[in-house]
Amino acid sequence: MSWFEIISVVFLGGLFWLWFDSTRVHEIAVERARSQCHVNKVQFLDDTVALANIRPARDEDGRLLLKRTYTFEYSDTGNNRQPGSIIMLGQEVQFLSISPRLAAADITLH
Repeated sequence: MSWFEIISVVFLGGLFWLWFDSTRVHEIAVERARSQCHVNKVQFLDDTVALANIRPARDEDGRLLLKRTYTFEYSDTGNNRQPGSIIMLGQEVQFLSISPRLAAADITLH
C-alpha cells in the first residue's frame, strides 16, 4: 500500500466514525429533549433537534471529545414556538435549556 492509500483509508475511517458517532449523539439528544418536554408538560415540536454548533472540548477527565449544541422548539400552548437547546459532550448531556413561559391570559380591563 502506498502512503496515499493509507492516508485515504484512515481519512475515510475517520469520516465514517464521525458520521456514526454524530448519528448516535443526535438520537440521544432527541430522546432527552422529548423526555424533558414531557416532564415540563409542553409539546416537543417537529420531533427533532438541529445541530447548531460542533467543536472539540475536554471532559472532566481531560479527554478530548466533541461538544455539540442542538436547538429544538417546543410549545406551551400549542399555537406558539419556544426555543430550547441541548449541549452534548460526547454522548452525555451537559446542559438542557427549556423554560416554558406561562400562556398569556386574556385580561379585559374595565
